[in-house]
Amino acid sequence: MAEKVKKIVLAYSGGLDTSVILLWLQEMYQCPVVTYSADLGQGDELQGIKEKAVATGAAETFVEDLREEFVREYVWPAFRANAVYESGYLLGTSLARPLIAKRQIETARSIGADAVSHGATGKGNDQVRFEMTFMALDPSIKIIAPWRIWEFKGREDLIRYARSKKISIPVTKEKPYSSDRNLLHISFEGGILEDPWKEPPDDMFVLSVSPEKAPDRPTVLEIGFEKGNAVALDGEVLSPAVLLERLNAAGGANGIGRLDIVENRYVGMKSRGVYETPGGTILRIAHLAMETLTMDREVLHIRDSLVPRYAEMIYYGYWFSPERRMLQNLMDEAQRDVTGVVRVKLYKGNCTVVGRKSEKSLYHPEFATFEGEEVYNQKDAEGFIRLNALRLRIASLMGRGK
Repeated sequence: MAEKVKKIVLAYSGGLDTSVILLWLQEMYQCPVVTYSADLGQGDELQGIKEKAVATGAAETFVEDLREEFVREYVWPAFRANAVYESGYLLGTSLARPLIAKRQIETARSIGADAVSHGATGKGNDQVRFEMTFMALDPSIKIIAPWRIWEFKGREDLIRYARSKKISIPVTKEKPYSSDRNLLHISFEGGILEDPWKEPPDDMFVLSVSPEKAPDRPTVLEIGFEKGNAVALDGEVLSPAVLLERLNAAGGANGIGRLDIVENRYVGMKSRGVYETPGGTILRIAHLAMETLTMDREVLHIRDSLVPRYAEMIYYGYWFSPERRMLQNLMDEAQRDVTGVVRVKLYKGNCTVVGRKSEKSLYHPEFATFEGEEVYNQKDAEGFIRLNALRLRIASLMGRGK
């Protein structure tokens, strides 16, 4: 027997899963279902989404343009921290989910809904990200996760159900892999991609050309930073979303940002994911270069030691946790002087730093040169080395050096 609810707000993408869920919720709970869709940069995927939701029985539909908020309040903070999960994944989906879930809760409050729902499967990370946010922002909200309670076993079951109910769907049995797109990336999983030995088909990619087909001439860009945030491209000050869009276009045209990894999901299993993150890849490389010029060594090293933990918090769904907020303050303090311009060269899948400059630079040629003695007296190095080697000498004298 289904739990009694008055009204449900469903995170709705218009894809296979949420299209089926929209009708299934109405049949199961016999109450109005309202759809909530966030424009995070999906492009044409949102065309006709309101009409589709209404045709499938939605009592009301909400579609919000959150592109600027997404990049400014979620992507930029993560990039100030150089967040990367398991050495490669730039957290495109992980960063989107807390924003969608937050606005879902706010929408539920505004229309008097007492339940929220999502299309994440019971095997994936997204169920955790959605529901951790729901619980953090509204502990009393009822949460409905269809994949954990309905009779369907997989996407082929959903396709059969959708066809029986005449629901328009964008997926076929012949091409069953799913994708998730926003301004930071597009991800692919399922279908042929479940075999980690098989190469992804080139016609699957959306944001980038293959490096082999990229232009034979490099593209040079200059990215301006202010306190760790990218603020300008080739001297033009741009909003966060517009800047990332332009980096995506430049990176994609040069075959940059493709990633094929087997990652460890929070729920315990490994999964194979293929990602396109052209603009984010460029941005992270440029940001790291800006830091080498402007960040104190010990601040840099301490911050770097915390990046894996910070990235895990985002990947696991703890965006609204007190520990993530605390660590964000530390990351942002470390970015106080990360201001300047980085020049990068894009060529056939590679992004190479070819220049950097900053008024906050800690690098000065006269300090590093072998000629000058005003700042650094080479004779001082002897005592420095002897003191740092003292414990090694003692260990050797005591016969413990081997």
